[in-house]
Amino acid sequence: MFKRWLLALLARVGLIVLGLCCSLLLFYFLACKPTSRRGQQSLQWSAGATSKEGYMALLQEREDTHRHYINSLTKQIAQLKEALQERTKQLQESLEKAKTRGILPKGLESLHKTPTQTDLKDFFLSQLNQAEVTSGVQVASEYAVIPFDTFTLRRVYQLETGLTRHPEERPVRRGRRDELITTVETALHVLNGPRQHAHSGRGKRTYSPSDFIEGLTRTERNRGTVYELLFKGDGPQDFTQLSLFRPFGPVLKVKSERVAASSMLINIIVPLSKRPDAFRQFISNFREVCIQQDGRVHLTVVYFGRDQVDQVKVLLDQTTRKTQFRGFTLIQLNEEFSRGRGLDVGARAWRHSPNVLLFFCDVDIHFTADFLTSCRLNAEPGKKVYYPVLFSQYNPSIIYSNQTLPPSIQQQLVMRKETGFWRDFGFGMTCQYRSDFLNIGGFDRNIRGWGLEDVHLYRKYLHSKLMVIRCPSSGLFHLWHEKSCADELPPDKYKMCMQTKAVSEASHGQLAEMLFRRDIQVHLSSKK
Repeated sequence: MFKRWLLALLARVGLIVLGLCCSLLLFYFLACKPTSRRGQQSLQWSAGATSKEGYMALLQEREDTHRHYINSLTKQIAQLKEALQERTKQLQESLEKAKTRGILPKGLESLHKTPTQTDLKDFFLSQLNQAEVTSGVQVASEYAVIPFDTFTLRRVYQLETGLTRHPEERPVRRGRRDELITTVETALHVLNGPRQHAHSGRGKRTYSPSDFIEGLTRTERNRGTVYELLFKGDGPQDFTQLSLFRPFGPVLKVKSERVAASSMLINIIVPLSKRPDAFRQFISNFREVCIQQDGRVHLTVVYFGRDQVDQVKVLLDQTTRKTQFRGFTLIQLNEEFSRGRGLDVGARAWRHSPNVLLFFCDVDIHFTADFLTSCRLNAEPGKKVYYPVLFSQYNPSIIYSNQTLPPSIQQQLVMRKETGFWRDFGFGMTCQYRSDFLNIGGFDRNIRGWGLEDVHLYRKYLHSKLMVIRCPSSGLFHLWHEKSCADELPPDKYKMCMQTKAVSEASHGQLAEMLFRRDIQVHLSSKK
């Protein structure tokens, strides 16, 4: 019985609200209807027959009339709001009674709940209770433990160093630096606040940044970041420890849009000098991925010198005859090889359309169709550029030394710590629109030979307002090749070249086996 009464009440409330809205629309149309033809004729006649003062008086009369309409509509809207609030209050009371009696119809629970300002606070407290802050949680193994980073006012000590970070370093990234400074400032504010002194029961003491000893911090990706801060106390063995927690809020929708990648052409630019065997391998991958699978690419080869250029032309001609693909451009420069110069010339030589997506590539790069999709989706003119981190292979002769012949290229494209590493110190492979490349100033044309040109361009984008998308790519591989560092290179470039050569040979474990091979063999022989 009560359910039927409640549903009838809801229906009546809905009809009343609908009637009020219709009345409001009716009043609006009556008040805002255009002036009749007769009124327009009267205005024209009056303007022509009276003086300037009469015309102004007529305008004032019109203004008063419209003001009267506006005031009337304002009162009506206020009355409708008041009536709507009254009906809403009645509905909430009815729902409250229904919930008390346990007969609230299914589906109306959300109507009964009124959002309050404490909802967000309750959510943050739930994040704190679920995070590993006040007590430990069970983990599956030692690999599941999230380690802390240790920090002071000047240094950060971290376990996850990668190839470009150091075990001890200054917090260079502004966001990281501001985060730690803000945390220490918040801790000082808490320690120097009135509540802290009231709870301590001691005399008032003012803490300063010099009292901060060190802190621990770690982030649980779905909960938040915890900070354990240690400050000096009143004596040599007296300390003050403070725990802070920065909770993560709920996931918010930022945007949802469709991206038509079918019309995005990619101009792949490859600077080249000699190395016909490497180019033959590159063209084989290009045929399979770009021509057979993707089909929305153009290849620009910038060749330095004349030696072996005929072999490059033959490979391009053979590809055209076999596949009917004609999206090739060969630019020949009779000068010393410079990667930055070649990419710059290839980008500026584009004439087929006002703008195009560029992929700066090398001849020893292997990519997949999925990477081309990522290239299209992560670059946007005037907004963002894509700097993927590729997976660099170790020397196959070392990795597969226990096999008679190394496996094929396709079989070598596996991502394990024994087969390669994320080349996070390299910035040469990038996807960006030609307009952004030209607006940023392109490459430094004064750089010759190997290295540094990609770093300079990368820093230009970091100093601009464009977003840099930097992330590992599972479809981009650097195939191992013998690297020679020329003696004529400057000391800084020569050192960089030798470091790259060293980290590209094998993993630490594999290099250790090579270094201690004799000791290992002696040990194995003694066990026989």
